[in-house]
Amino acid sequence: MPPHRERLEPIRSTAHPAAVLFDEGDGWPLLPVCDHYSGVEARMRKSLALQAELGPIFDVTLDNEDGAPVGAEVEHAHLIAELLGGPDNRWGRVGVRLLDVGHERFEEVAQVVLKAPKAPAFLMIPKPRSAADFDRAATVIDALGAADIPLHALVETHGALREVDALAAHPRIQSLSFGLMDFVSAHRGAIPQSAMGVAGQFSHPLVLRAKLEIAAACHAHGKVPSHGVVTEFKDSVALANAARQAALQLGYTRMWSIHPDQIRPIVQAFTPSADEVTQAVEVLLAAEAAHWAPVRHRDRLHDRASYRYFWHRLQRAHASNAGGASLPADLRARWFGEVPA
Repeated sequence: MPPHRERLEPIRSTAHPAAVLFDEGDGWPLLPVCDHYSGVEARMRKSLALQAELGPIFDVTLDNEDGAPVGAEVEHAHLIAELLGGPDNRWGRVGVRLLDVGHERFEEVAQVVLKAPKAPAFLMIPKPRSAADFDRAATVIDALGAADIPLHALVETHGALREVDALAAHPRIQSLSFGLMDFVSAHRGAIPQSAMGVAGQFSHPLVLRAKLEIAAACHAHGKVPSHGVVTEFKDSVALANAARQAALQLGYTRMWSIHPDQIRPIVQAFTPSADEVTQAVEVLLAAEAAHWAPVRHRDRLHDRASYRYFWHRLQRAHASNAGGASLPADLRARWFGEVPA
């Protein structure tokens, strides 16, 4: 007869979920879900003050392209550099949209911004017409000593959309945004004006195709897809619906705001709910106790594929400061490195 063996209960694994569930850890960039744009001085100052008050639940992008008066782009860049170094940039989550690389003042504006007392969190490159166009901009920025600053780019031209996979694959890209207004305008009136509105931009085939291709390319290369603007900024219901569609149907994980009233609805739409956080914690704790073997939870079977899903949702909730109430303090410390108060 075989020797008697005592049945042992599984010992809970304390390995970090990211180390267990991903071959080389989870390198996906986690950015605030809302990117708030402003370019006029008074609005830029108000945006920074609001971020200082609410915390880094949204980014602020100071606009040196559409926000700068024509011919005064360098002067506007000096103002942006001043604001970057000001007291309201408390969280280090303020980026800058530069001029397009074909503009005669592109390098001069970039130099001014990069000499600011505090470096921008990222630089947005507008209107690249190809992957080579973006690479030219990145080469200039890197030569100015800013190779460590993440770059974002706007897909708003035919050429950029045609080469969107190459753009998403570029090692300097952190996020791609969809430039709705310029994209529609680039069709020279063939796409109706209604496609710039909240309803049309989710139904017109050419616009919807562009959004899907951008999102798919970003996910394929581990970059952040950022949904573009909703111009009906006074229609909170339409804005909330658009944000939910972008997040739940099109796979975007970030969205632009162009008015302070849009920030909270976007954050809410893109942030996992308290119930989702609770479910993610329950599933991951059960998986941890089972040494990450398949488990049954609420009459559903889960394995490493769903564990990865729940880990991503939990990361997003924590990054948006929305998981605090539902996530126990010991898990915040163990999984996210928070120091208990």
